[in-house]
Amino acid sequence: MSGDDSASARRPRRPDAVVKRIVASALFLPCLFVIARRGGYFFLALVDIMILVGLWEFYRMMEAKGLRPYKAMGILGGIALSWYVYFQQGIYANVFLGVIFIGVMVLELARRERGLAVYHISVTVFGVFYVAWLGSHLILLRELPHLRGLDYSLGFSFVTVTFAVTWCYDTGAYFVGSIFGRHQIFPRISPGKTIEGVAGGLALSFAGAFLARSLVAPYLSPAAAAGLAVGGSVFGQLGDLCESMIKRDVKIKDASNTIPGHGGVLDRFDSLLFTAPLVYYIFKYVLFAR
Repeated sequence: MSGDDSASARRPRRPDAVVKRIVASALFLPCLFVIARRGGYFFLALVDIMILVGLWEFYRMMEAKGLRPYKAMGILGGIALSWYVYFQQGIYANVFLGVIFIGVMVLELARRERGLAVYHISVTVFGVFYVAWLGSHLILLRELPHLRGLDYSLGFSFVTVTFAVTWCYDTGAYFVGSIFGRHQIFPRISPGKTIEGVAGGLALSFAGAFLARSLVAPYLSPAAAAGLAVGGSVFGQLGDLCESMIKRDVKIKDASNTIPGHGGVLDRFDSLLFTAPLVYYIFKYVLFAR
């Protein structure tokens, strides 16, 4: 989530909220990078936890809107989608997803309350694609070396570059927007978004991309690192704005309070849901194309 999202652009952040955000990041990020380096089932499990909690948060927001998504079916469908991505066993995932989606419609037939059937079904399916399909691109990134016949450890650098350009943008936008933000850019959707925050996020995203290049991704040219920084910033901002649009529609500030100082899993990973597909397809079809 880009940092100048939920408060007035002129209001400074509360120190205790900033401290919680820093402490949570200091505890979470090392664990994340250890698991990403290990890869395999460990990283699959981590992404599945993100999908499970993210879908629960999304469906909870839809319930606040007065809709009744089929949470259990949607979460099962999301996990099945991630397993298909990891195991590449399309026939089993297709059968399971088919059963899930047909099951959702059958359950709607049995619902006592009439009306809004299309909405109940649609938000259930949309949640799977929004959270699980986009999020599963993290698994695709980590497993891309298998597909391209590369050293498996390269997958860690692919994921690290994605994290770097995304979260550096978020961090820069958060602090610069909080301190210097004056000129709003999307007041209808997110009043706290400012030009100053965007500039700060873009600058830190460049720094993150080139730091990742020097530490784990020497195969990136300066032009490639710069392109990933710009693309990650743009798509990350779009991901943040889309979640802000949903939250504004249901009139809530955070998806949940799962992560102290950050809100929910969706609040923390909203940008990543958009940047992970972008970086994956750049690596697959441009930087490591056959």
